[in-house]
Amino acid sequence: MTSAALDIAPPRDGILRRFSDVLLARRGFYLMLLLVPPLLWLGVVYLGSLFALLAESFFSIDDFSGVVVREPTLATYRELLKPANFDIIVRTASIATIVTLLSIVVAFPVAYYAARYARGRAKALFYLAVMMPLWSSYLVKIYAWKLLLAKEGVIGWLFDQVGAHSVLDAILALPTVGGPSLSTSYIGMVLVFLYLWIPYMILPMQAALERVPVSLIEASGDLGARPGQTFRTVILPLALPGVVAGAIFTFSLTLGDYIVPAIVGPSSLILGQVVYIQQGTAGNIPLAAAFGVVPIVLMGVLLTIAKRTGAFDAL
Repeated sequence: MTSAALDIAPPRDGILRRFSDVLLARRGFYLMLLLVPPLLWLGVVYLGSLFALLAESFFSIDDFSGVVVREPTLATYRELLKPANFDIIVRTASIATIVTLLSIVVAFPVAYYAARYARGRAKALFYLAVMMPLWSSYLVKIYAWKLLLAKEGVIGWLFDQVGAHSVLDAILALPTVGGPSLSTSYIGMVLVFLYLWIPYMILPMQAALERVPVSLIEASGDLGARPGQTFRTVILPLALPGVVAGAIFTFSLTLGDYIVPAIVGPSSLILGQVVYIQQGTAGNIPLAAAFGVVPIVLMGVLLTIAKRTGAFDAL
């Protein structure tokens, strides 16, 4: 190498080289530099907004002037116990629970087939079929279901074609859950929620079922256990982490949704709609914040129960 080339080459002990040597020598400092930006985002933006929501819920609003009174009080939380507001909480939790249970019942056979029997191209088609609904617009799917569930929609037409229109009328005549049509009933709302969130239940369950050793299932049969007993004592306990993960997704997503009930279902409000109305139209930010705390509390209860059952141990 010539002396001219040596003069052009950058010095080995430049600033970047020294900084790189420091990072290599101090791995803890290097790890801190990587974690600080996301932790700041999580702490300031995410947790900060939650604490602001919690703080706002302890304020109240002046009924005469409509101005927020920034003095700590539990009056706003007492409003949640009023019959009309408490009914909204119970209604929302009930719908979320029903959607979660139906998702488990529908998703488990699909996930079990994919985990035990689907291979090669069939498994690729399974993932494609499960994920494809997530690729389309959220609003397009809801409006499509509204047309399907309408009184003159495809579902009503199918009931007419098979001569079961009286069955549909009987379903719509059910108290509380029925209505003028499926698109204006709780049944229709639950069906739309089930369609939207079922992928979030199938995939965790399928992943959990794939981790269940086939040898345990075969050993259970060899020891004389019936299929139902094998399912209760071997398959379900080992697949419980996937069931819990899917339940967390479906339950929490249903709790916070306000678009589906606004398009499909009866005129009765659920939590997401109330939060939207109170902070927007009504301008009652403290009450909206108090309603917003309810899903957090419900999810905390669900996670506590799941932890006590040991569902998280195998995650």
